[in-house]
Amino acid sequence: MTGSGNGGRRLRPTWRHAGAARYRRPGGPWDGPSLDALFSTVDRSRPSGSDVLIDGGLRLGPSRLAHQVAALAGSLRAAGVRRGDTVAWQLPNWQEAVLLFRACWRLGAVAVPLHHLAGEAEVSVLLEQVAPRVVLAAHDLPAAEVPGALAVRGPSDRFTGLLDDGRPVMSSAAHPADLAVALFTSGSTGAPKAALHTQRGLAYKARLMASVHGLTADDTVLMPAPLAHVSGLLNAVLLPGAAGMKAVLMDRWDPEQAVDLVSAEGVTFMIGPPTFFVTMQATRGLSGLGAGGPLRLISCGGAGVTPAFVAAAADAFGCTVKRTYGSTEAPTVTTSHAGDPAERARLTDGRATGEVELRVVDPTTGRAVPPGRPGELLVRGPELFVGYADPARTAEAITRGWFRTGDLGRVDGGWLTIVGRLKDVIIRGGENVDAAEVEQVLESHPAVRQAVAVGEPDARLGERVAAFVVTSAPFDLATCRTLFLDEGVARFKTPERIVVVDDLPVLAAGKPDRAALRARLAGTR
Repeated sequence: MTGSGNGGRRLRPTWRHAGAARYRRPGGPWDGPSLDALFSTVDRSRPSGSDVLIDGGLRLGPSRLAHQVAALAGSLRAAGVRRGDTVAWQLPNWQEAVLLFRACWRLGAVAVPLHHLAGEAEVSVLLEQVAPRVVLAAHDLPAAEVPGALAVRGPSDRFTGLLDDGRPVMSSAAHPADLAVALFTSGSTGAPKAALHTQRGLAYKARLMASVHGLTADDTVLMPAPLAHVSGLLNAVLLPGAAGMKAVLMDRWDPEQAVDLVSAEGVTFMIGPPTFFVTMQATRGLSGLGAGGPLRLISCGGAGVTPAFVAAAADAFGCTVKRTYGSTEAPTVTTSHAGDPAERARLTDGRATGEVELRVVDPTTGRAVPPGRPGELLVRGPELFVGYADPARTAEAITRGWFRTGDLGRVDGGWLTIVGRLKDVIIRGGENVDAAEVEQVLESHPAVRQAVAVGEPDARLGERVAAFVVTSAPFDLATCRTLFLDEGVARFKTPERIVVVDDLPVLAAGKPDRAALRARLAGTR
């Protein structure tokens, strides 16, 4: 087995948590094992005849899962992967991704999942940031073209051999403070950022959310969201590993299949953006998932999670529907808890989980605003990331130990409500699309003199990408799609509506008036 990256630069935390001594106290958030030690203990308690990971027709029980993790860790170590090295992959929601996460954590290596829809140009930029020792990819995805990359499935599959060739690694080399993952998230300049999380931070978050959601080994989660997202990682890898629950993976979204899987696998828990549940409600088979069905809890975040959506989904699925708020840098920092007032849970994005702290400030002055007044939300807590791979970007995001979320919210009586965003990010079906990145691609076309991308509200996806363009020659939606395809940009970032205008409205400071453009879209529907 050979690797592909040079692994010459190791990732390191780029800031230290304020109040870390408090987090490390006996019995505190960071007083716990590494992820591998936690998961290994849970694996040994699982019934030997149970299925714990399901991927289409592939089913793994606890002993088989443990064996494959040990074997894969051995093959990665034989390829030169050591504690602190990075391993990157581009895969759909396949069981191989779960095995790679866990094998990395056994070695103390840093897992770097790339979104399966990332284009060739994006993959190159992402890999440059993390200098992976090994790259793996589905045989038909862009990362498979990286020199030395190892193909997963398909005619040139190398992954199966990794489960047989290496000498199994049975004991962990990881420390709780080791970096566990680098997760890519959109940046305000359009360039991706690699957010770094430690094993102890993720282990704390997994155990905490199992408690907050009341999840046990009797539960089953269905996960269609990409495992390269913090949501997919937390709820399909970390929570099952910490609580011993079963995880059912979907490699592409199909609402009819999702309804069938909920019934067939006894799915009790789902999490994701509204689009999943809106499309499930439109299927013919939903009637069998009403009250009395296996599904008992839905946790939902992102654009489109309104009080009306919560009420409609709770009625359709016959279960509890929670609103949640979090980000790649600060996963699930608010939600509702057992026994909370139903009205508060429906009208807000929840209250703080565990020891996380929320602060709302005036985005101009940085001073705290009165309770109930909107401002920029700042977050501090033991689950917070430990910086971006680029220290300069970390310095922009962290102010005196507080993470600046870029979101506008208000906190009233401890309950958070997100009311908008400072950043120009469009959230389409749970995917973050940076407006600046879309605009840069559009303006690279010779016919486009100026472009502004905004989110157009959509009942199913939350938002769609719409773009206003000032042009010097004909430019339509078909031309736009060809441009984004040729540039190797992910499909979900491609505008779905093009509006050609003579000029763009601007604010007093000369910046595009995005609110006016959104209003114009609303007036044309």
